[in-house]
Amino acid sequence: MNCRRQGSKPKIALWMLVAAADVAIIVASTGLLALTLVLTVLAVTVTVGVYAARSLTNREPEPAKAVVRRRA
Repeated sequence: MNCRRQGSKPKIALWMLVAAADVAIIVASTGLLALTLVLTVLAVTVTVGVYAARSLTNREPEPAKAVVRRRA
């Protein structure tokens, strides 16, 4: 029987290594211009994602309610 659970960290690390090797093969076959284009698109995507996350979490605070006091 296989006692190893699915989705373990070594398996994820192996797939990350495979993905990095795929990117290296694509860059080697297409050239440096493609790498620059991919990195630019990735940077823009991350920047837009961070901006969207911040704009969703930073909401304007509600104004404080005015307290009306009676005269004695």
